[in-house]
Amino acid sequence: MNGPDGGGSEPAHELFSEMYEDLRRLAHARLRRNEPVTLLDTTSLVHETFLRVLKSGRVGESERPRFLAYAARVMRSIIVDFVRQRHAERRGGDDPRVSLDAMGDAVPSAEDEVLRISEALDELAKADERLVRIVEMRYFGGYTEEDIALALGVNERTVRREWQKARLLLALALK
Repeated sequence: MNGPDGGGSEPAHELFSEMYEDLRRLAHARLRRNEPVTLLDTTSLVHETFLRVLKSGRVGESERPRFLAYAARVMRSIIVDFVRQRHAERRGGDDPRVSLDAMGDAVPSAEDEVLRISEALDELAKADERLVRIVEMRYFGGYTEEDIALALGVNERTVRREWQKARLLLALALK
């Protein structure tokens, strides 16, 4: 099978073929929840994820749970990069900035929320990397508690407890 890059290593393409439907399901779930956040479509997100995984050399993550956990991290990166790029374009890129005091405080958009969550996750990673992985898989990847538990090698109860803890810490960080 030729992947989105048109060639490349056979093991990478085999892994992509095996995981393609899982990645599509997860990407679709993620994008459906946040349509206004990104103009990416499911296929673009899956293929961009594959290209970044291939480029990173981490194609050896052949176990399904480990691969999906890594793919969630990559999806987060893609979505955040896309939102940042759109923000830069909206702000005129290198054009001079003009302040409009009459506008007052703007209501934060869904894109702003994605960026704030990503920044809060970067801070949370300094304290507890596993909480970050859980949020990436749940929020950015749309994974189930069962998938997360398999990927992290813990039980579902631990995932539920740590998901609640992560949500609490993120809520505090986002205030």
